[in-house]
Amino acid sequence: MGVQSSSNRDNLNIGEEVNFDHFQILRAIGKGSFGKVCIVQKKDTKQMYAMKYMSKSQCIERDAMKNVLKEMEILTTLEHPFLVNLWFCFQDEEDLFMVSDLLLGGDLRYHITQDVKFTEETIHLYAFELGLALDYLKTKHIIHRDIKPDNILLDEEGHAHITDFNIATVLEENQLATSMSGTKPYIAPEIFLVALDECIGYSYPADWWSLGVTLFEILARGRPFDIHSHTSVKDMKSLINSPVHYPSTWSDSTKHLLAQLLITDPKKRLSNAVDLTRHSCLQKFNMETIMEKQIKPGFTPPRDHLNCDPTFELEEMIVEARPLHKKKKRLAKQRSLKQSSSFDIQESDLEEQLAEFRVYNRERELIRRALEKKENDWEAELIQAMNESTITSCEVKPKLSQEETPGQDSSN
Repeated sequence: MGVQSSSNRDNLNIGEEVNFDHFQILRAIGKGSFGKVCIVQKKDTKQMYAMKYMSKSQCIERDAMKNVLKEMEILTTLEHPFLVNLWFCFQDEEDLFMVSDLLLGGDLRYHITQDVKFTEETIHLYAFELGLALDYLKTKHIIHRDIKPDNILLDEEGHAHITDFNIATVLEENQLATSMSGTKPYIAPEIFLVALDECIGYSYPADWWSLGVTLFEILARGRPFDIHSHTSVKDMKSLINSPVHYPSTWSDSTKHLLAQLLITDPKKRLSNAVDLTRHSCLQKFNMETIMEKQIKPGFTPPRDHLNCDPTFELEEMIVEARPLHKKKKRLAKQRSLKQSSSFDIQESDLEEQLAEFRVYNRERELIRRALEKKENDWEAELIQAMNESTITSCEVKPKLSQEETPGQDSSN
């Protein structure tokens, strides 16, 4: 299954160009419409990651290549404690690869289906963590546009992280987004009002509405509005304008927090970290301890099994037409056949679409940052030493004796 000898493994140095052979495939843990996710271990560092791989041919067939490349580009600019951070991007003849933080706690959708009962205290912590992540995305001019339980991953301790930037968009200064994007039950009112030509656009508060729906759902195990994938945009408008019914067992502070997130007017909606941290049910948290993940979540994912659908592994091994564990042998055969075949027009189209693909290596970036910091620190120390030396030399400069005056010969 692609395991290299120890001598080859020792030659894999941190910071070099990374490719598929640098990873050992362990098992499949998830899948999307044209991509799958597996647990991998980097052979030189022994570090574990999640590797998402997407078929190039399927990306082209479904006209999704632009979104995939855009997602990769966005992720290379992000780094935050409550995001699933990207570490490597690379490609081979068949697939595009994204290697990210490995979070083994499962997504919130999985835990909802497992009938986990989340407490209000847990929801408050999720609100704080995810709110900080959304506020960070705003500083990068990014709207995620698909916040929902499926795209919130938990780490082993139970802290929440946002993943899947496939339909995210980057706004210019004072620009509004205008496309109808997202998953219907979680779409903010201003987004479908754009579709009805009743609104000129939407911005960052749209993600905070989706956060409100998500938090409501995981606490109530049901969404605040009866909206489904088949619900028309007109029906969505009337449903969202109907009052939200909060369970009587919830505290007033929790109800108020969710009500602030579910305000239909984006200008009045709770949609920034400052207002979030001032809310009555979140004032108990300290920003520094939250960012350092020092607060223990109310729900800790089980550690005796993987928190995902076990059929993913069977599908990869039995059903998948191009299983990942046989890639090395398959590519070797393809390369041999390619040498004796003519250049394919489809291959030319693929190369044109992949012209903007950029290999990414966060390990190398971290090394560069560390060296840059060391150089800056050294330069600062040098300047300080030179300044101190100048001051000292001025202090010890000899003074003229009282008997000597400028222009007077002391011998007289």
